[in-house]
Amino acid sequence: MGYDARPPEEGAHPDLPAPEGEPSERVSQDEPLLAARVHRPSDLMRLLVGVLAIALVIAIAAFAHGTTSGLEQDINKGAGGAPDVFVKIAGLVSSIAVLLVPVAFAIERLIKRDGLRIADGVLAAVLAHGVTLATDLWVAKAAPGTIQDALTQPASGGGLTDPVHNYLAPVIAYMTAVGMARRPRWRLGLWTVLLLDAFTMLVAGYTTAFSIILTVLIGWTVAYGTLYAVGSPNVRPTGQTLLAGLRRVGFKPVSALRAEGAGVPDSADSGDRGRRYIVTLEDGPPLDVTVVDREQQAHGFFYRVWRRITLRAITTRRSIVSLRQALEQEALLAYAAIAAGANAPKLIATSELGPDAVMLVYEHLGGRTLDSLDDKEITDELVRSAWHQVRALQSRRIAHRRLAGDAILVDRSGKVILTDLRGGEIAAGDLILRMDIAQLLTTLGLRVGAERAVAGAVAVLGPDAIADCLPLLQPIALSRSTRATLRRLARERSKREREAVLEASEAAKRARAEAHADAGITDLKADRKSDRKIEKAEKQAEKRALDSALDEAREEDLLAQIRQQVLLIRPQAPVEPVRLERIKPRTLISLIAGAVAAYFLLSQIARTPLSTISSADWRWVAAAVLFSALSYIAAAMSLLGFVPERVGFWRTVIAQVAGSFVKIVAPAAVGGVALNTRFLQRSGVRPGLAVASVGASQLFGLGAHILLLLAFGYLTGTEKSQSFTPSRTVIAGLLTVAVLVLVVTAIPFMRKFVSTRLRSLFAGVVPRMLDVLQRPLKLLTGIGGMLLLTGVFVLCLDASIRAFGHGSQGISYASVAVVFLAGNALGSAAPTPGGVGAVETALTLGLVAVGLPIEVATPAVLLYRLLTLWLPVLPGWLCFNWLTKRGAL
Repeated sequence: MGYDARPPEEGAHPDLPAPEGEPSERVSQDEPLLAARVHRPSDLMRLLVGVLAIALVIAIAAFAHGTTSGLEQDINKGAGGAPDVFVKIAGLVSSIAVLLVPVAFAIERLIKRDGLRIADGVLAAVLAHGVTLATDLWVAKAAPGTIQDALTQPASGGGLTDPVHNYLAPVIAYMTAVGMARRPRWRLGLWTVLLLDAFTMLVAGYTTAFSIILTVLIGWTVAYGTLYAVGSPNVRPTGQTLLAGLRRVGFKPVSALRAEGAGVPDSADSGDRGRRYIVTLEDGPPLDVTVVDREQQAHGFFYRVWRRITLRAITTRRSIVSLRQALEQEALLAYAAIAAGANAPKLIATSELGPDAVMLVYEHLGGRTLDSLDDKEITDELVRSAWHQVRALQSRRIAHRRLAGDAILVDRSGKVILTDLRGGEIAAGDLILRMDIAQLLTTLGLRVGAERAVAGAVAVLGPDAIADCLPLLQPIALSRSTRATLRRLARERSKREREAVLEASEAAKRARAEAHADAGITDLKADRKSDRKIEKAEKQAEKRALDSALDEAREEDLLAQIRQQVLLIRPQAPVEPVRLERIKPRTLISLIAGAVAAYFLLSQIARTPLSTISSADWRWVAAAVLFSALSYIAAAMSLLGFVPERVGFWRTVIAQVAGSFVKIVAPAAVGGVALNTRFLQRSGVRPGLAVASVGASQLFGLGAHILLLLAFGYLTGTEKSQSFTPSRTVIAGLLTVAVLVLVVTAIPFMRKFVSTRLRSLFAGVVPRMLDVLQRPLKLLTGIGGMLLLTGVFVLCLDASIRAFGHGSQGISYASVAVVFLAGNALGSAAPTPGGVGAVETALTLGLVAVGLPIEVATPAVLLYRLLTLWLPVLPGWLCFNWLTKRGAL
């Protein structure tokens, strides 16, 4: 019989046989939809660990010269007493065996028709050999002397030994890629040979300890990088393996039908639930079989690791669980749930399906999940029945940990059965049990409303138990799929409320215009003045209405409704949320960004002599401070020039100062756009128009930046000659930009990426510009603000140079402008917060390229970045909090 991996037809029930004349979907051979190769997150993690370990070894070799030299002396002293004959024999045997063992293993794998693994191993070996050659070349030609001393030593025939062994690393990469770790005998034999070979080379003085360590790490890292890049052979059990496994535990299967939707997890918190089959036996009722393999366990691995880092340990499950542990945990929970009196699937057999999968065999349960039921089918009796199951579990302190809609099964008689117990917990603490109650309240509330969900819970568990769960009624305590549903519903509510307010506002404007037309007012000047007052009042009323609508939308949030229902029963119930987060994502990102920025800043300061700083001309430093402060006024002008609506100027200036803090925790091109868009929205500009205004400002800014770069570049090329011909450097730069543009437009995925980003940023810009063009003063303010912004930044950089260069060392203003414009472009493209690292490097190299000494360029750039990036952070943070408290952000 053939196997078809397609799910049953819509409306078909897995309990029912296929209609007469239509073949059932059967499992009896390999599943055609299984991917031939899979990219395992574990391979990526090992790759990253290997890269970090290599970097650590090189750092120790570079900075701990005393430690490495002392270690080498100790090894040489200890190896001096080894018998020479033993060393030679061991070296000869290990050199031969280190090549024979991999060849023998390859032959054994080929005989068993496992050639894919051998091909992976050979590819990893070739790549490892290339990496070792590159490492040898780097150590010999460009590495610091301390690294060369740690990885090499004088050879007996003259010269130095190899920093990395060109044959040992490929063998390790081959061994790791072919999967010898799963075959203990082969692994033991090869590691014995490798260690013997390394020991003999170390004793004979052909290598160093750090060289051996680096060789092993390179082979190991390249192997896992290869496996992750090309994918590992898929070892997931097939249908034929499933049927064979059932026969081994005493069943006589006839066929297996893949349960609908199984094996297609839609979220990380449900990805390890396994593939489910309904198995028909020769005699007896059918079985429900769940197959769990390593690939399914890896689904959502990084999400679980992130939750483990950011949340308190008590609220999270283990990120890495072996198959044996998963099998034992689910079996224990299945027996414990039934012993507690809950309706749960009865486990009747378990078995391994090879080294990479297990199966769990349950009695067959017919029914549908809560998610698949219609709203009218979810009665109050069914809601109370679900709470009875939770009460049974909690009476024995068993936590389910995932009471979502697809974990609650309703059979044909209406009995509620709790499934997916694998993620549960025995002897759970109070916090985890209360999280279960909060999760089920939300799950049922999404289907029947807050009032019915709370009423059913109170009827079964009592008001005190429900009141105690209120501090856990927060999104972070719920499952990932539930949080996604709540966010989607919140967006839909906010959109509806906003559209209703805007429609009412438009209707009022139309009614006023019609009233004016009918009245036939003749005093146009007085009418215009009255219209402006009415328009201003309407805008303020519209803003208040939008804020009120958003507040009402938040009040309609399901969690808020559940709290209100519980507080009606227990007014004194605690509502202060329990802190479940160990660290907030924004805080973590800020710490990482701050550490990176501090590293770059301190490393640059360390290279600047104190004498240079002490000799600075403080008059030019004061001028640079003034120009830096003027940049916020210019930025406010460049934004407001593209906003036809009335927005407060000084509050806009404060928002630009707040942007100095935001760009430290986000890339410059992202943080400023988001902050300005949010500021305009909170200032009464409609969301679409706010995005269009910021997009228009960005578009004009980009055009002005390019034109100024070309103009100043042209002037730089002609300032030292009488002819008006640009320099070759400018021509080369323009050609480079043109080539990059052609490359981006020629590659489909890059073209799509760029066009999508530009389209989303500049959507609605053209209609917005038509509004701005009707007010020339606004347009003049915007363009003037952009030119002023560029001018004050260039003046700030020029003043910083003069503070250390005493006359700017003959560097023209046009040259400084070109360097600033190029460095600013790199800073906007760099992924680091505030362009840290990229801007400093670009500005320093640019100033050196135009003739400024490095001794002047470095402190000048540091002063410029200090005034424009670092000093405004604290004022920016104060302004950000001030605007946030007043509802302007």
